[in-house]
Amino acid sequence: MSDKHGSGTAVCPVTHGAHTSMASASEFWPRTLNLDILHQHDHKTNPLGDDFDYTKEVRKLDFEAVKQDLRDLMTDSQSWWPADWGHYGGLMIRLSWHAAGTYRMADGRGGGGTGNQRFAPLNSWPDNANLDKARRLLWPVKKKYGNRLSWSDLLVLAGTIAYETMGLPVYGFGFGRPDIWHPEKDTYWGSEREWLTSTRYEDDDNRESLENPLAAVVMGLIYVNPEGPGGKPDPLKTAQDVRVTFGRMAMNDEETAALTVGGHTVGKTHGNGNAEHLGPDPEAAGVEDQGMGWMNKTTRGIGNNAVTSGLEGAWTTEPTKWDNGYLDLLLNYEWELKKSPAGANQWEPINLPEEKKPVDAEDPSVRHNPIMTDADMAMKMDPTYRKICERFHNDFDYFTETFAKAWFKLTHRDMGPKVRYIGPDVPKEDSIWMDPVPSGKTDYDVAAAKKAIADSGLSQTEMITTAWDSARTFRQSDMRGGANGARIRLAPQKDWVGNEPDRLSRVLSVYQEISGQTGASVADLIVLGGNLGIEQAAKAAGHDVKVPFSPGRGDATAEMTDTDSFDVLEPLHDGYRNWQKDTYAVTAEEMMLDRTQLMGLTAPEMTVLVGGMRVLGTNHGGTKHGVFTDREGQLTNDFFVNLLDMKYKWEPVGKDRYEIRDRASGDVRWTASRVDLVFGSNSILRAYAEVYAQDDNKEKFVHDFVSAWSKVMNADRFDVN
Repeated sequence: MSDKHGSGTAVCPVTHGAHTSMASASEFWPRTLNLDILHQHDHKTNPLGDDFDYTKEVRKLDFEAVKQDLRDLMTDSQSWWPADWGHYGGLMIRLSWHAAGTYRMADGRGGGGTGNQRFAPLNSWPDNANLDKARRLLWPVKKKYGNRLSWSDLLVLAGTIAYETMGLPVYGFGFGRPDIWHPEKDTYWGSEREWLTSTRYEDDDNRESLENPLAAVVMGLIYVNPEGPGGKPDPLKTAQDVRVTFGRMAMNDEETAALTVGGHTVGKTHGNGNAEHLGPDPEAAGVEDQGMGWMNKTTRGIGNNAVTSGLEGAWTTEPTKWDNGYLDLLLNYEWELKKSPAGANQWEPINLPEEKKPVDAEDPSVRHNPIMTDADMAMKMDPTYRKICERFHNDFDYFTETFAKAWFKLTHRDMGPKVRYIGPDVPKEDSIWMDPVPSGKTDYDVAAAKKAIADSGLSQTEMITTAWDSARTFRQSDMRGGANGARIRLAPQKDWVGNEPDRLSRVLSVYQEISGQTGASVADLIVLGGNLGIEQAAKAAGHDVKVPFSPGRGDATAEMTDTDSFDVLEPLHDGYRNWQKDTYAVTAEEMMLDRTQLMGLTAPEMTVLVGGMRVLGTNHGGTKHGVFTDREGQLTNDFFVNLLDMKYKWEPVGKDRYEIRDRASGDVRWTASRVDLVFGSNSILRAYAEVYAQDDNKEKFVHDFVSAWSKVMNADRFDVN
């Protein structure tokens, strides 16, 4: 067979279009609903297989051996990337910080809990420059312990051990973060298309107008610009940025000050060279660089000559020691603006005694001025931060304890309840930010409790909607929310519009009485009632099913609940109950996908749940949009059957509202929202809808609905899952 066309040109056997020239479907049809967010953690990308359970594997780990290997690593300087002052502590702390520091409270995304820093875009953010070297330094440890130690745990543990080796009494550490194997491409990091630019402020002078859910000032930074807003030094304006960005990470002023001071008590910045000599970031680097970026192939480019942030210098006199040196220098000396060798804005002390200057990271016979970033100067100039820092300065033990707890919170905030923590160093103390829930009883008579609910007079709809509203708050992004704890009884959840407070109050009063009679927690009764409603609806449709139930949920108290941080869990929309609190820039179906992903559901699970919830009559406020059935309250596949029936036509009648008319008579048969109709208009969702509309899949629909429902009800049962 010839390998040439008639033109004489050699034919390459590889289809290039799939990798280079062919535009994606979303580029051809930008308005189509993109379901990729529901495939972020597709198990097909996991090389360890579906049967691998990290929580079981990590329990086999020799925890002390891992920690000792990391202690040894800290002072084992490598020639290809030498350690500053012979200690990798500062680098490893920055690695852990930047893994955990992407967390944002608004949607719970980001953080160190998945090992996402290994992948683009995070691995190539300008603020993460040279952290690829830190991960390579850790590879021998990862290689040694293999599947028993995830990258996620290792990336966070490295900084914690670094602090320990420098003298910080560590508050604790919890293992248990499983790795992902594919980048979270659909996590929204901002709309900018260029690094270190910002279009995320409604009003640039109002730093609180930072676009939600974002928690960094520009694309490619973890928090704030170290040179000042827009690269222009202004400590008081930077203080506003620090307060907003750390606040969006659920840190108060004292925690923010402690983290800033403690983070800069050790290590240094790097800017002793020409940034123009740096090569591309890891994702853009050549294959010969093997995934390492920012390589300097013109000059030395390592050690003293490395360029990372562009600022150059250490913050303290002894940068490898946990002490109060940072505040000694910041508060006791005056500082002036200077330029680093790389041309970055930084602050340096005026008339600092020679002995107070840190020695060179490679030559101890040379001393340099310490430096401060604009964020450091914010700690000195902002009145609130200044007062906190003065207290820290006067009470080093208090500062140490505050920082240790804040560091623990920073590195564990996205892990959820403490029951998920594994290992010998898990603190005994329950912090309120962990959303603690007391253990519930399991020895009560479940059948008797179920009968009491059935005899209570509660309607099927009341039982199902209350269970759904309680459970739908769960976010797999940071393992918060869910039915366990029954926080739907407490402020602020009991007053959320989406929870229909009047209806909720009536139902909860019934459950509270039954709880007293049976010993079951209200949390268990809420779920048990929802399950009972589903079983009744299925039976009415001719299907005898039993919804799985595991007792043991506890009832949290107001004292266990961080009211302010729970505000962000309020649903502003719920496609499953066909409701929006207000009009938003994004479509209702896009918001439904976001909620679905946070709940950990797949596209087929979303489809079957929406179809079932519609025919069960669970719409918010009792609206009839999408209730495509004459048998409301029965668990049938009528939603899909009638949505796809071509004897009907669909007409818009207002903003996001539609009428479904009989083609022959013209009569309005039903009304619908965009969320309803997308299951017929989107080609992928229509394929799922067709499965459930088939005559031979009526029973499959019911069983799939029960399975998806149970997944939602038990998503936060870390004690049994």
